[in-house]
Amino acid sequence: MSPSLAASAATPYGTLPPASTPAQRKPLSLPRLADMHARGEKITMLTAYDATFAAMADAAGVECLLVGDSVGMVCQGLHSTVGVTLETMRYHTESVFRGLRRVQGTAWLIADLPFGSYQESREQALRSASVLMQAGAHMVKLEGGGWTTETVRFLVERGIPVCAHLGLTPQTVHALGGYRIQGKGDAAAALLREQALALQDAGAAMMVLEMVPAALAHALTGELARCATIGIGAGRGTAGQVLVLHDMLGVNLGRMPKFVRNFMEDAGGIAQAMAAYVRAVKGGNFPDDSLHAW
Repeated sequence: MSPSLAASAATPYGTLPPASTPAQRKPLSLPRLADMHARGEKITMLTAYDATFAAMADAAGVECLLVGDSVGMVCQGLHSTVGVTLETMRYHTESVFRGLRRVQGTAWLIADLPFGSYQESREQALRSASVLMQAGAHMVKLEGGGWTTETVRFLVERGIPVCAHLGLTPQTVHALGGYRIQGKGDAAAALLREQALALQDAGAAMMVLEMVPAALAHALTGELARCATIGIGAGRGTAGQVLVLHDMLGVNLGRMPKFVRNFMEDAGGIAQAMAAYVRAVKGGNFPDDSLHAW
């Protein structure tokens, strides 16, 4: 492969977008992500569900790819993520992993544990996580706090990196009463803080904060020294940002969430939109708390 992915990553359908050279971009790892967090460098993350978009996002410089159970709503037309199965997640994780291998990708690959695949027991969580790790994931993500703490500890002790997820947890949207901001009020904020610190102590290396007040997310980011926060609708004070790929490209079957910016509006194509997203997150220009946060 030549020094530039753009010059070498040709496919039967065209050439992948420009990227920095391998000398500039080493494969992401937990120590490298921890170093970025410690230095205050923003971490970029997008969802990915197939090989082609995964390769494009990696070439655009996106550091983390999340094979999200949002695939159920984005690709399968489901009304929530609850109907997504472990087999579906395995299939899409394998697809994304193949895309990264085709272009000697450097991205850190995270896969969601879907609803019903880890709630029964720690042992069930281990079996489900093993399926996704064997499919190519570097890390698994699970939702919720409190009861999940010991599950996270159990997985981490067995060599499985874990990303936690607090705030709005889509798998329990029915219990939450809909897609509503979480952590409002002193009691709710105190509980979220308690759960976040417990998950960090259990070994979670990353934590998605979804639809959490910006001030609370910023404060938690400062308190979680060993766990990088990744915001979505949580303001720009988090250690990194994530968006659903289709949302940031302006492709959505429903109403666009408040926290989304359509990066295709000012881009010449998908590759340029992805690169613009990376630049905006790295530069602290996205999200704009006055527009995309609470």
